[in-house]
Amino acid sequence: MNIKKVDLSHLKPYGDQMDDGAVQLSFTLPIPHGPKAREAARRIANKMNLTDVQIVFSRDLKENFSFFVVYGHLTTSINYNDIKVMSVETPHMSMEEVDKYIEEHVKRPIVVVGATIGTDAHTVGLDSILNMKGYHGDSGLERYKMFKVYNLGSQVPPSQLAKKIRETGADVVLVSQVVTQRNIHVKNLVELADILEAEGLRKSVLLIAGGPRITHELAVELGYDAGFGSGTVPSDVASYIAVEISKRVL
Repeated sequence: MNIKKVDLSHLKPYGDQMDDGAVQLSFTLPIPHGPKAREAARRIANKMNLTDVQIVFSRDLKENFSFFVVYGHLTTSINYNDIKVMSVETPHMSMEEVDKYIEEHVKRPIVVVGATIGTDAHTVGLDSILNMKGYHGDSGLERYKMFKVYNLGSQVPPSQLAKKIRETGADVVLVSQVVTQRNIHVKNLVELADILEAEGLRKSVLLIAGGPRITHELAVELGYDAGFGSGTVPSDVASYIAVEISKRVL
């Protein structure tokens, strides 16, 4: 479909035809399952500005909880032309292309140190980017011949991470944050950036944040060079690192 033919000033979801606004959503209600619960779900969907609401699936989750899958049609639209988003804008390269790029432009392996910091014990995101097996069929940075990777794991104090940066002469610091209760991930990221600044390390490293609730805009706001969120694969990060470090070498 040619996007130029779509009315981007009144963008709506596409179901069976243009501008029908068809959506599918699911949610759970803290009430016993039954006809009254299904009617409650239908009324909630109507409150969301959905028309032609259909409860196509419902299930008793026990302990007075009920699950619903709902079809409906959205009556509102948005102006796509008004959306402005900050994002990392680096040409994507394959693993082989990244290695070749680093060989030609940096002319030495790039040292990467990664960790989750503070109280964050989740390493799935960090490991998916750094570990050799990678993510979604995309090999992690450990498999690249032009990256030397130090994965420090979880719950690393920012001061300890700063010490490792100094010991390894790191070019890149990759910090993953998942835990978000009371925005603790923001506090942790700010603390690390402040420590690196105080110890004179900030300008010598490419500082990257990653995690399911991290955006490039948030990362830059917190003093980082870049942020990568959900759906990022290792080669996305590798391409960005290769290009940015080559600029510093030049």
